[in-house]
Amino acid sequence: MARPTRPCVTELRLAAFAGHRQVRFPLGVMTLFTGPSGCGKSRALQAYEALARLGGGATLAEAFPDPAACVPQSARPDAQRRRGFRIGCTADGPEGPVRLDVAVQAEPELRIVGERLTSGGLVLLETALRDPSRPAVQAAWHTAGAAPVTRGPLPDDRLGTALLPLRVAGKTDGQRRVLAAAEQMVVALRSVFVCDPAPERMRAPVPLGAGRLLPGCDNLADVLWRTSTECGRRHGVLVEAVRAGCAGPVADLVAEPLGDGTVRALLDRGAGPRTPLSLLGDGELRYTALALVLLTGPGVLEVDPAGEVPAALQTLTVLADGLDRGMDPAQAGELLRLAARMCERGHIRLVGAVSDASRAAGTAGVTVVDLGP
Repeated sequence: MARPTRPCVTELRLAAFAGHRQVRFPLGVMTLFTGPSGCGKSRALQAYEALARLGGGATLAEAFPDPAACVPQSARPDAQRRRGFRIGCTADGPEGPVRLDVAVQAEPELRIVGERLTSGGLVLLETALRDPSRPAVQAAWHTAGAAPVTRGPLPDDRLGTALLPLRVAGKTDGQRRVLAAAEQMVVALRSVFVCDPAPERMRAPVPLGAGRLLPGCDNLADVLWRTSTECGRRHGVLVEAVRAGCAGPVADLVAEPLGDGTVRALLDRGAGPRTPLSLLGDGELRYTALALVLLTGPGVLEVDPAGEVPAALQTLTVLADGLDRGMDPAQAGELLRLAARMCERGHIRLVGAVSDASRAAGTAGVTVVDLGP
């Protein structure tokens, strides 16, 4: 199999995270987690999102707002009352597969107690908590110069891999290998858009703004106002998708500016009055918002990609929990088919959780992770 030219996460590992123990999830261009309620679909996506946030420079508290919920219930505290969890991933790309594994202490204090970055069987970065009284871990990264490794402290509340470009000089072949592997991991993790459309916040007119779609898709009308004028061809494809997923005729999807500086979205039915999106059902609203997400890109979605890396060398991954939530079978099927087409073209990657993945089973390029009994 050809090596990806753009960094992307190809495996998620949950060694000990909430209800998951020693599991490895392969991630393809389109990956659907499925299974009954309570099987851990949302937790798997939560772990991916947390790693993405850490890769973008977030603190542990920002990545894990409720760390106690991430600790396996069966985990027993040690003599110092410490409990935690362990997660990791693999990012493939020009440097080959690069592994990241992180051990987090959740109680009594939230901190990283161990991190390892490896490539080709070689440990490029390893950290460990040596002195619990200090807010730092002792790190050792590959040098392959006069000394085989370089040692130094790193903060215990941030991902060391994301900090390596600030600490590694890049003077030796070993250091350059460390930097290349760290960059691949960070680029793969940061290029993520977490999306969960909230119909209750999509119905009211919104102020005209930057036209960048928020994770809850609250500002859908503002984004339509921008995209409908920027790319007529892509807007036409969006209208076709909405036509397939909404009841009644759909001639166009338009954004109408109002006199108070706000804009609202409407369906043009072709004849008679236009239908405000506020009158649509939750399933239709979520379908419309997710179709827009699948047909746009980083320039439209509110993401924070690696600015130092050209966009052509990054692949956007959409994380969507409850991808088919509120939709009827026909809507869910249309959305999954649209997602499969966009992923096949290399436009995006998708990791989503669905209640029923049977509509996508057997589709080329779709990886189904069934967490059912």
